[in-house]
Amino acid sequence: MQAGTRALGIAESYSGSADESYATLAGAVVRADRVVDGIGFDRTTVGGLDVTDAVCRLVDRDDVRLVLLSGIALSWYNLCDLRAVHDRIDRPVLSVSYGESDGLEAAIRREFDGEPLRKRLEIYWSLPCRRSVSVDGRTVFVRSIGDVETEAVVRRFTLGNARPEPVRVAKLAARAAHAYRHS
Repeated sequence: MQAGTRALGIAESYSGSADESYATLAGAVVRADRVVDGIGFDRTTVGGLDVTDAVCRLVDRDDVRLVLLSGIALSWYNLCDLRAVHDRIDRPVLSVSYGESDGLEAAIRREFDGEPLRKRLEIYWSLPCRRSVSVDGRTVFVRSIGDVETEAVVRRFTLGNARPEPVRVAKLAARAAHAYRHS
């Protein structure tokens, strides 16, 4: 992977308060040599199903070669359909999480019923399995779709903190923008 290869990291921020209806979604374009090359913003409905569309809107540059998401359930179970994103943007899509888990199905079933439950389970069941990747003695869990060497990408974009730099920068931007919007 060349030093100028660009990845779009995507993360969200919201306070978690019951009266908050939107979360701030940030996208950070970071090169493989870890130079930040752009920031963009969108918003998603807390508890909605619009994060897939918002992720696709953030991919607005032809030079972005892949997308790294911070998890798949952003904005309170607003599940990202990784296959739909991949099909629409025609680039590899990876979702990175940081802890072992038994999955989200039980929590989704506890929080939703009817059509909202059915739609979320459909997306959740369509996701590829998580694979563990060791980075500097730490383990992250990655789902990936597309022609990509998952372990090489995660390692190339990750410094010593076990979070890929595009996702880490996106999270910082999302927090700052969300705090500004709600100040």
